[in-house]
Amino acid sequence: MGASLVITIIILVIVVVFISLTIKIVPQQRVGVVERLGKFHRLLTPGLNILIPIIDHVRVYHDLRIQQANVPPQTVITKDNVQVQIDTIIFYQVVGPDQATYGISDYVYGVRNISTATMRQIIGKMELDETLSGREKISMEIRVALDEATEKWGVRIERVEVIDIQPPKDIQDAMDKQMKAERSKRAIVLEAEAAKQDMILRAEGDKQSKILKAEGDKEARIREAEGLGQAQELEAIGQAKAILSVAQAEKNRIELLREAGLDENVLAYRSFEALTEISKGPANKVFIPSNAVEILGSLGAIGEIFKAKK
Repeated sequence: MGASLVITIIILVIVVVFISLTIKIVPQQRVGVVERLGKFHRLLTPGLNILIPIIDHVRVYHDLRIQQANVPPQTVITKDNVQVQIDTIIFYQVVGPDQATYGISDYVYGVRNISTATMRQIIGKMELDETLSGREKISMEIRVALDEATEKWGVRIERVEVIDIQPPKDIQDAMDKQMKAERSKRAIVLEAEAAKQDMILRAEGDKQSKILKAEGDKEARIREAEGLGQAQELEAIGQAKAILSVAQAEKNRIELLREAGLDENVLAYRSFEALTEISKGPANKVFIPSNAVEILGSLGAIGEIFKAKK
């Protein structure tokens, strides 16, 4: 009974081991490199895969997702003999699992070494200022060099990023001082420009104010002159109407006297008497015809006659 149980357990273990060696389940975005009797045979794709135990062997699994490799900070020398420390990161993807397995022993290590060597060559041709502002150029040239080398390894370089470029501390301090000086200079220039603009605007405002004031004074004087002219015109019209009314009244009075039977001498006297009253106004002028001068000589006699009759 005990021997049969042991045999059963041994058989179950053998079956489990056989199944584990025969059936391989590969997750998504991963592949396995299968060797048969030590030679590359095929790739295990995601899902269920069947192998022949002992004969088939999975050498390695590759992740097909985009991976990243941090390149250790490298100290390189620029063209103008300045040491800078550069930190980069590389994004890559395995596109040929069999080539990545048999083309190079460690493609990640190879990628790091190539990027470091390429970086030294690139920076050695650039000056410090160009290096600090040329991250995109450095990244592009490193990627081109890596693409040429990794094409045979079954690895595709997706992106190369220069994370940081650190110059020596003394140069960094000098650059900070220069930057502060430039900022101070720009601040002074901007302040001067602001003061200039303020003065210009104030001058323009004062000019506009004086122009508006002059125009206002001019308009006021014009309105005052127009008002004075209209007042004088209305006053003259009023005086003319008053004179016309007085003349009309005198005319009516003379007509009444004529109807009352007075002779021509009395009427003439009354007419000249009315003209005398009219001429008393400061703005009135009376023009007497030359033939009326002869009559003026007899005005005294006519007056006496008129008083006697009265």
